[in-house]
Amino acid sequence: MSEKKIKNVFIEGPISSQFIGDSIAKHQSKKAIGAHAIFAGQVRADEIEGKTVSAIEYSAYEEMANTKFHEIREATFGAFELSCMHIYHSLGTVATGEICLFVFVSAPRRKVVFKALEFVVEEIKANVPVFGKEIFTDESHQWKVNS
Repeated sequence: MSEKKIKNVFIEGPISSQFIGDSIAKHQSKKAIGAHAIFAGQVRADEIEGKTVSAIEYSAYEEMANTKFHEIREATFGAFELSCMHIYHSLGTVATGEICLFVFVSAPRRKVVFKALEFVVEEIKANVPVFGKEIFTDESHQWKVNS
């Protein structure tokens, strides 16, 4: 059995709505798919100690993070009957209101995509070494803590 190539999931800067729409459109030719579910993680303008987040600057040890994304992908395909799955994460600066994480799962039936999508997003948040530096409107910053 040959080992699958580990895909680079990173995109420089925000993930555009055009990219998300194109991803969905590319799957319309796959006639065995009956359902898609997407998660689009957006940067929030959180208020922390009286300061408002204006952007998050994402960084990662890319090789390690891509390996972790690959492991999550393999575990998800092992646990759920999916036709297809794509994960994309931003690197660099993403302003509030922009998309930083895009997860797209497809399957023959609808119920499985909801369960699989939640599994994937929770695994990413818990296990992938991607770091976010919150940039405030006053240009100060702090490292983000996932909740």
